Amino acid sequence: MDQNPNRFLSLDVFRGMTICFMIIVNTPGSGAAPFAPLEHAAWFGFTPTDLVFPSFLFAVGNAMSFSQKKFIGMSSGSVLFRIFKRAAIIFLLGYLMYWFPFVQHTATGWSISPISNTRIFGVLQRIALCYLFASLLIYFIKSKTTIIVISIALLFGYWFLLLIFGDQNAPYGMLTNAGTYLDKFVMGDAHLYHGEGVAFDPEGILSTLPAIVNVICGYYAGKFIQEKGKGFETISKLMLYGFLFIFIALCWNMSFPIGKKLWTSPFVLLTVGIDLVWISALIYVIEIKSWNKADWTVFFTTVGKNPLPIYIFSELFVVILFIINVHGTSFYGWINQVLFQVIAPGAIGSLLFAICYMLVCWTFGKILDKNKVYIRV
Repeated sequence: MDQNPNRFLSLDVFRGMTICFMIIVNTPGSGAAPFAPLEHAAWFGFTPTDLVFPSFLFAVGNAMSFSQKKFIGMSSGSVLFRIFKRAAIIFLLGYLMYWFPFVQHTATGWSISPISNTRIFGVLQRIALCYLFASLLIYFIKSKTTIIVISIALLFGYWFLLLIFGDQNAPYGMLTNAGTYLDKFVMGDAHLYHGEGVAFDPEGILSTLPAIVNVICGYYAGKFIQEKGKGFETISKLMLYGFLFIFIALCWNMSFPIGKKLWTSPFVLLTVGIDLVWISALIYVIEIKSWNKADWTVFFTTVGKNPLPIYIFSELFVVILFIINVHGTSFYGWINQVLFQVIAPGAIGSLLFAICYMLVCWTFGKILDKNKVYIRV
């Protein structure tokens, strides 16, 4: 992600908090079920964990509000090259991350993991696509009103597509929604996510459409903060819009349920609303009241400066922990069994492991920060 010396501290803290929480919920300890708020809603509904990914997209939009300034004076061809290059690199990194460690051990020995079974879409892939389309819209369409109309069209258009092309009896079902039909038709079952026990991808093709709005809203929120400054007018308006979005989302929920895994349109409005309130609170605490004298913000800005490499490290390192064999089980399972579930059995032990793992990833980020290494795409 791009670095900018003029970025508000609160925006970097927001991004760092998002990544830290993402690592915690992505890597719970084994041996016991995590606390319910640290798990995604089974289908419809909302938990704090469901806020993580959309907040990451919101943060991507924030960063865009700074990086788009670099396009001033550049030719359209150069701008397009930069946008497509960045999106392609992020998408490829996401794909390679799911293919890692690229080899597998079978009865006949080691062999290359078949590409035919590799998941195509995922977290980084969605970030890449949302960044791509949001950047193109914002760069080529200068009218904010037109962008708002397009965003509304994306939210309602996605709803209508689910109703028209999904199963008429269950248009929002996991295996009967239009998005799943499209993913299976384009990519086939083998290239989809199987974490639900069936071929269903929560980061599929169709549900990317409403997710673009999360990035667009993050962009305009960041731009608004830059233009209006860090004052009470800024946070009051951000909070007003935040609560308005939350209210609309809860009303819309009565006909189009809130759900992260289907990335429903009211889910977009709910998460954007919460992010606006959250960023307002951070601006008040950090920028206005200056309650950062103890420099607690450094913990989160360490992650906020290098979100992409730290996230990739967190995903790859945990794969390595699963590969390492200790007494017939993975190191991941073994360390939870002999340490964390002994110290604090149950959900507390699971949370303790998740926090410790997040701190390992934070240490990796601290090493990068200390050596002034900021990996940008």
